[in-house]
Amino acid sequence: MHSDNLRIHEQKDGEFMRNGRSCIATIFAAAGIALAIHTAAFAQASAPAQVQTPSAGQPVAPPARTPPTGYLSGDIDLLRVIPPAPQKGDARDEADRRIFRETRALQGSARWAMATDDAELGSAALLRHFSCSLGIELTPLQAPRMVAMMQKATRDGAQAMLKAKDLYKRQRPYWVDEGPICRPRDELGNSFDYPSGHTTAGWTWAMALAQVAPERAIPILLRGRAIGDSRVVCGVHNASAVDAARLLTSATMALVMATPAWQADMV
Repeated sequence: MHSDNLRIHEQKDGEFMRNGRSCIATIFAAAGIALAIHTAAFAQASAPAQVQTPSAGQPVAPPARTPPTGYLSGDIDLLRVIPPAPQKGDARDEADRRIFRETRALQGSARWAMATDDAELGSAALLRHFSCSLGIELTPLQAPRMVAMMQKATRDGAQAMLKAKDLYKRQRPYWVDEGPICRPRDELGNSFDYPSGHTTAGWTWAMALAQVAPERAIPILLRGRAIGDSRVVCGVHNASAVDAARLLTSATMALVMATPAWQADMV
């Protein structure tokens, strides 16, 4: 739904567009996907790969379940798009370790506070995260059709992300190195690191919003990038997990945006 041809359809729900710009919202709970770390694993993987097995006392995979469908069919293999998770001691793993240790110095800073806030993924919070880049403030109730649209897109991103998490079972960085993190550990549950679910959500939003409001594309994409970077600052994801999530989400959204259903929703 391009920003130059949007119309206000539901005045009673509040202003849907202002100055030719619109906003898309998403509710992960309604999508049946707890992307705020209570991630569900898929039982089957499409390709063999070496995995990093958690040691005693470390997280184990939660029971498998299948989220609702989105725009894509479930038989699309997107895992080949991303590289395998780093292995203990390899160059990418060593880079992750170094980045985690160095970014612990950000504790107490303004960027640390931003990372803490960026962990909120409810629809109202995501609207707030992108409000400055969009130049508009909205609530989820003001855009119900867009909420439904984004629910479907985020289901697609989540399915790909969850399959990768279950395949690689990589530990989060604070299980490997000691250091503060910006969210309570019990909030993170027993979910894995690679790729990042929060980054998946933020980049899904960013790609969709950049299409909806192309005149605001640069600040929108920068804000989406920052949501992923916040997971590294927070210490709850490795940098490689954030990079992989952006790549996997970009591939997912490229396919989503080519579907007739997405294109019909954008009209």
